[in-house]
Amino acid sequence: MSNAFARTAHDIGSRALTWLHTHRAHGALSPSVRAELGRDADAYKTVGELTLAASLVLRGGVAGTTELALARELLEHCWHQLGDGSLLYERLLRHPLTTDAIETYAHFARSGYRFPELERLIAHTVALRSTHAVEHVPNRRLAVANAARVIGLDTGPGAYDWDGLTRATWLGATPEPWHIDWLTGYSVTHTAFHLTDWGRLPGGLPADIATYLTHWLPVWTDIWAEAGHWDLMAELMIVGACLPEPWTEAADWQRLAAVQHEDGLVPRDAQPVDDEDDDDPARRFDAHYHPTVVAAVAATTALTRALDAPWQPGS
Repeated sequence: MSNAFARTAHDIGSRALTWLHTHRAHGALSPSVRAELGRDADAYKTVGELTLAASLVLRGGVAGTTELALARELLEHCWHQLGDGSLLYERLLRHPLTTDAIETYAHFARSGYRFPELERLIAHTVALRSTHAVEHVPNRRLAVANAARVIGLDTGPGAYDWDGLTRATWLGATPEPWHIDWLTGYSVTHTAFHLTDWGRLPGGLPADIATYLTHWLPVWTDIWAEAGHWDLMAELMIVGACLPEPWTEAADWQRLAAVQHEDGLVPRDAQPVDDEDDDDPARRFDAHYHPTVVAAVAATTALTRALDAPWQPGS
């Protein structure tokens, strides 16, 4: 990545993080949701995704002082939204076959936020046969394995068969690349994210999969850029930063910068942002926070790999 690309990525990430921080209250949990967190994982999905973005900014350590402070404040906000971890504990205790509490907690754990009772419950849960046998889609099973790895619970009875989990995914089969569709595209990106822990462990991609992605990422990225699906395009850009030899294209960063709004929002697709959304900040946030999260993560992972920032052991 040249200095010009690095500046573009930095600007995209900084604006995206600022927008997420400024509008974080729109993703807050209502009292009724907090009381019924065990009912629906989607109720706190937004909080989990904000946590992911903030945790990766802090982990990478390549952002400026202002951005690092915003990420820490955003993470604090999300942690308090979840009762400093207590709501995740209640969710997993009442619904032991769900995985979202484990996945969400891992984002906090990588940033030093720990809840001992929850960790003991997770350690018990990941050691159960039922946890390994539950019928999730393959890339979600990898998500749980990576979460256990981040928390430090991927050994002993809770150990995961990484090769077996990998080969069960669409990407693991390295199939005919022209048969990819929109939903499979997201499965591909998340398989790469979890195998590498969002770029921290690029060697987690088997050699044949890394070669396959190196060949086909440019094609897929162009396809979804042409379709104006900025969310998936940016996710594929993250995958490029997860490769053993990071891949990036100037045109992708220029396209992402061109569609980003001045306030930092990244639209989900090529459709104009609804005028009604401009009059309803909460609706605007709900419609476009995810691609803005993805843009922040893409910038962070690309800069971290490009600058070869040192990773802290166990981070």
